[in-house]
Amino acid sequence: MFTLVRSRVRTAALALSAVAALAFGATATTGAAAAPAPAPAKQGPTSVAYVEVNNNSMRNVGKYTLANGGGNAFDVAVIFAANINYDPGKKAAYLHFNENVQRVLDNAATEIRPLQQKGIKVVLSVLGNHQGAGFANFPSQRAASAFAKQLSDTVTKYGLDGIDFDDEYAEYGNNGTGQPNAGSFVHLVTALRANMPNKIISLYNIGPAASRLSYGGVDISSKFDYAWNPYYGTWQVPGIALPKSKLSPAAVEIGRTSQSTSANLARRTVNEGYGVYLTYNLDGTDRSAEVSAFTRELYGSDAVYTP
Repeated sequence: MFTLVRSRVRTAALALSAVAALAFGATATTGAAAAPAPAPAKQGPTSVAYVEVNNNSMRNVGKYTLANGGGNAFDVAVIFAANINYDPGKKAAYLHFNENVQRVLDNAATEIRPLQQKGIKVVLSVLGNHQGAGFANFPSQRAASAFAKQLSDTVTKYGLDGIDFDDEYAEYGNNGTGQPNAGSFVHLVTALRANMPNKIISLYNIGPAASRLSYGGVDISSKFDYAWNPYYGTWQVPGIALPKSKLSPAAVEIGRTSQSTSANLARRTVNEGYGVYLTYNLDGTDRSAEVSAFTRELYGSDAVYTP
């Protein structure tokens, strides 16, 4: 069968320069998301594109449309990735942007708004950064809620459409941090959903957080809009109690997963009634042949690339 592929570029998880943490509540809003123009009608699963912004522009997601009808090839664009960092002095986690993520956010008018105006949702992924801080080891409900506020403040400040959780590279225990506990992620997601009831919260189904979705009689599964398989080139149904319409068992890496595998996974997505199809690492070259391999199966149309 398929070989598990886990080849995310780890530089997205590294601090490339000085800390660019937000001064929450002290700065003016960069701008609310523009009201999206109605996208041409498209029937089929929601398609997701992660973009490694250390190397590529978010604008690339909007360059693909369907030959039949002109709808967007992609429905959700994920900025990969912000980080959950740790301050040993304050013994607290905080949200960090490397210089490339910060540039995307600061240039929302050209990197984010054009996508939203096409009807594409733009979500910020948050990833561990080797410092011991993760979504699963907040020492208290208060600490989890404080980080949730940083996330929701970011969504408001930059006019984003939601947050994606990716519990990798945390290296729990570094800097004297605790190991994963049962309640941390439940507290975090509960607070975040309360802060932004109408925004996207998605789960990259990996790491300790992904297996800690219930605590104290509270199950947060229904608080997620989407969950997806994290292993590219494979089929794996996420182990979360969500309807098929919100799950992506298929995951492909554009440029590495073969077109035949991408097509087979897309066909299976449709045949088995799942509602999401995940792609990773869309770059700035013309990938219309690779994108068409799955759009033909998902939407009955080739994809057209417009530079």
